[in-house]
Amino acid sequence: MTEEQLEQENKAIAREYKDLLSVSYQTLTDEDKKMIRKAFDVAVEAHKDQRRKSGEAYIFHPIAVAKIVANEIGLGATSIAAALMHDVVEDTDVTVKDIERMFNPKIAQIVAGLTKISQMEPDADISLQAENYRKMLLTLNDDVRVILIKIADRLHNMQTMGSMAAYKQAKIASETLYIYAPLAHRLGLFNIKTKLEDLGLKYTEPEEYNDIANQINESKEEQEGYIKEISDILDASLQKEDFEYIIKGRPKSVYSIYRKIKTQGISFDQVYDKFALRIIYKSRPEDEKFIAWKIYSIITNHFRPSPSRLRDWISSPKSTGYEALHTTVMGPKGRWVEIQVRSERMDEIAEKGYAAHYRYKQGVTEENSLDIWLNLLKEALENPETNAVDFVEDFKLNLYSKEIYVFTPKGEIKPLPKGATALDFAFSIHTDIGIKTRGAKVNGRLVPLNFELNSGDQVEIITASNQKPTTHWLEFVTTARAKNKIKNVLNEEMKRIGEEGKELLIRKMRHLKINFDEKTINELVNHFRLKTSLDLFYKVGCGIIDNQQLKEFGNHKNSNPIINFFKKTIKISDSKETNAETKLDLLVFGKAQEKLDYKLSSCCNPIPGDDVFGFVTINEGIKVHKSNCPNAIALQSNYAYRILSAEWIDSSMQDFNAKLEIKGIDGLGLTNELTKVISNQMGVNIQSISLSGNAGIFTGEITVIVPNSSVLKKLTDSILKIDGVEKVTRVN
Repeated sequence: MTEEQLEQENKAIAREYKDLLSVSYQTLTDEDKKMIRKAFDVAVEAHKDQRRKSGEAYIFHPIAVAKIVANEIGLGATSIAAALMHDVVEDTDVTVKDIERMFNPKIAQIVAGLTKISQMEPDADISLQAENYRKMLLTLNDDVRVILIKIADRLHNMQTMGSMAAYKQAKIASETLYIYAPLAHRLGLFNIKTKLEDLGLKYTEPEEYNDIANQINESKEEQEGYIKEISDILDASLQKEDFEYIIKGRPKSVYSIYRKIKTQGISFDQVYDKFALRIIYKSRPEDEKFIAWKIYSIITNHFRPSPSRLRDWISSPKSTGYEALHTTVMGPKGRWVEIQVRSERMDEIAEKGYAAHYRYKQGVTEENSLDIWLNLLKEALENPETNAVDFVEDFKLNLYSKEIYVFTPKGEIKPLPKGATALDFAFSIHTDIGIKTRGAKVNGRLVPLNFELNSGDQVEIITASNQKPTTHWLEFVTTARAKNKIKNVLNEEMKRIGEEGKELLIRKMRHLKINFDEKTINELVNHFRLKTSLDLFYKVGCGIIDNQQLKEFGNHKNSNPIINFFKKTIKISDSKETNAETKLDLLVFGKAQEKLDYKLSSCCNPIPGDDVFGFVTINEGIKVHKSNCPNAIALQSNYAYRILSAEWIDSSMQDFNAKLEIKGIDGLGLTNELTKVISNQMGVNIQSISLSGNAGIFTGEITVIVPNSSVLKKLTDSILKIDGVEKVTRVN
């Protein structure tokens, strides 16, 4: 590089730095500017010998990230300084301790969090990729600014990755659509979310992206003329009201049009709302709502609104903090147009998320605002021990879902993700209410727990102190909070039954004259082909492993070791002899653990027990691949939206419905006695019960939910002991 080129580059760096200070959204004090200058000097020195793939000096990247943090996210001096130094610890000899000494512990903590994310292992397969995302999301507990700066870093990388190899572009772009765009959406950073989605599509589906972008460009002149036609009509009426306002017209993003084309199976020409108008007005806080509805009234005086497309997020803001009035109207030439009505304050919050809040609220600091942001995401971090893929999928589900607004019996409004059920609502109120839910009423009518709620529903939860969650409840909920709480209770219940099972097993081993020690426990775990001692104790406690099976184990243990060896060899060689109650024999998909048709992929030949995932093909349905399949990375990078989490489970751990037919001599209190034996003594859930008497004889049908045939047999025996019951038969 010549001296002249170097001088030009240094001038460009100085210009970018000046620009950073001028675009800062917050008012910077002299102390703030000194700190930012110091961080800039540290970054320049650290990266002086580095260049990006494009050939430009590396320092342009941290300055660009800091500009996004300062202007588009609206964070203050601490975040700007951390953004300038976000790659320093990773790339140079400067340590986190050095940064703490030169600046302060908060900046050091943020830089350390960003370094932690950068140093994650490169993705080897889908589960490792998910694990990396989980680690990244858990840094939220350190400081939410880590994630906000990381989103800014990802945006600039997406904007400047033209020099990269195509496979790297597709990989980074797929990660962006997989996690960063949903995260920006949930944090209320809609401007950044839109950019990330469009850039993600540009590199994952370049042909589709270019096709839509070209068509938007071709119709740009026509659209601008059309927007001006509507604006002129509205202007004439709005000016009479003496409002201070601006009208902006904008095309919908490439990605939003692409999603409509794909989900609705339509062409570009059939997307009716390709652009939107935004009316942004000045107002005192107390007049905002009144003016918004006044403007709505003026709009609908000129254009017919679609009743189903009115969205009032001023009366009920989204949980992201978004406020606006949206209406879709029939414009000139019979074309639908979306019009958004916002105050200047609402517009800033829509663009910058919660960082804009404390500009308008007295006593609210950036720290308070960051706490609000963090609380939006904390719920999904409540159960970090869960499987990594499940964690990320649950997290995404709650990040990107549209919202509905439902009411409590007292009229309080609660936002929930679209698709939420009555049981989700119960857990959203309080965990204790959720786990004790016995039933639900929606708009005064009794509904099943998996009833899907709609905006405007009023929901009342009926609880019972002896109610407990079952595994079926996981199929009744969609929110991560509810799923995590149910799983926690089920795990506790499993431990409780395991404790009882352990005591029972100790007594049975004593009866069989077998020492109960660690060696015996390991032998039992291996004998019944289980994974852990808790599985063993639980199955004994449930009655899945009964006296007869334990006697067989005792006989096996005390018999001739040479004969045992041959028996064991024969048993292993005959796969049909595998105990069906203890093997991983059932493949289920997704969070709801659905049983779907599938084929095992020939490229990696998975077998029961392998870590696997499902891939939705175009012509052959679901193909199941091992997580470390050579094709896993390519599939995940290019088709993340077609990946299904999959898991081998032990079918004996599932609950099943069984119908029993009962006959006998009718008597007073028979129904009460039956339910007492089934629910109280046996702890089995009754799904339905129907009894009828005729001339002193009764017949009836009871449907119960049981884990296995052993429990059903014990239940049948207990019912037969009830006075008057003559016959109990299972109906197939």
